[in-house]
Amino acid sequence: MQIESVELINFRCYERATLKPCAGITVLCGDNAQGKTALLEAVYLCCTGRSHRTPRERELIRWRERHGRVTVKAQRRDGSHEVRIDLFQDQRRTVTVGGTRIGRSGELLGHVTGVLFAPEDLDMVKDGPAERRRFLDMELSQISPAYYYQLQRYMRALNQRSKVLHGSAFAPELADTLPDWDAQLARAGARIIEARRCFIRRLSVHAREVHRDITGGKEALELCYRSAVEGDDLDGEALENCLFAALERARENDLKRCTTSVGPHRDDMGIAIGGVDARMYGSQGQQRSCALSLKLAELLVMREEIGEYPVLMLDDVMSELDPGRRRRLLGALRGVQTLITCTDPEDLAGAEVGLMQRVQGGTLPE
Repeated sequence: MQIESVELINFRCYERATLKPCAGITVLCGDNAQGKTALLEAVYLCCTGRSHRTPRERELIRWRERHGRVTVKAQRRDGSHEVRIDLFQDQRRTVTVGGTRIGRSGELLGHVTGVLFAPEDLDMVKDGPAERRRFLDMELSQISPAYYYQLQRYMRALNQRSKVLHGSAFAPELADTLPDWDAQLARAGARIIEARRCFIRRLSVHAREVHRDITGGKEALELCYRSAVEGDDLDGEALENCLFAALERARENDLKRCTTSVGPHRDDMGIAIGGVDARMYGSQGQQRSCALSLKLAELLVMREEIGEYPVLMLDDVMSELDPGRRRRLLGALRGVQTLITCTDPEDLAGAEVGLMQRVQGGTLPE
């Protein structure tokens, strides 16, 4: 996949700007707070339907403006794709794909695909399970919109079960409906767990190789899926039955605590270096290398799945890597359209840069 243009209107600090990245490495260079990250954020928004920096879409609109717009045009193996997202201060956004307005957010997925590595992604390694689940869900949704819809079904059933758990304190008869909600949770949850396990198995193979290259063979990265649901070898109906039984066993305790304690919304992805938990014992540099390896591995899994590389976006990564890891990372980018932000072009010394774009005060001067 190749992004041909990114057009911004009243987005973040931009009044109006158009970026036409090259097929190889495009470097967005400039001082801090000039709008470099906003360009990556705009592309990621059109890939996933959400910002990686804020859940509040109004913050994406330029100060004192009522409306903002992002348009990304891309060329894929099956032809041209265009995604346009209009943002409003006083109403819901609208999304247009190929000139047609869509009604379901899942219809956006798969038209423009991308992998973003930003400083915030370090949280995926050093913070709690929620960050790792978010990583799994976002990447699987890009690969398979069907997964996204399954996740929506699961979250709707989970919210309804939570309401029943809370309401049963005042209306005990509500607890009689829990088996029905548990059945829905088990049906959608089993498919989510199955997809995550499969994805992590594939991701682990590539992440181990990428991490070995980045670290010069000094460290071994290992991934695993952690779930309270027993039976790692189960799938399909057997996994669904196992999850339903786990929900049933937890029902009495869940009623007391008014929360659902079992299911994929509680699961985690284990990340270890040489058998040691990277979250608990990894250094800052090791955690950063882990997160970067996961992102590059994700790039390879997506290529296997969709038949072409997505765009890779690296936000202020080079300055955080030592020269050896930086050199090995740049060597892994051949053949991948890449957008890189930096403050010092010297960080890209030795890279085959196709376009060096200066970013200054929300403008792209020639």
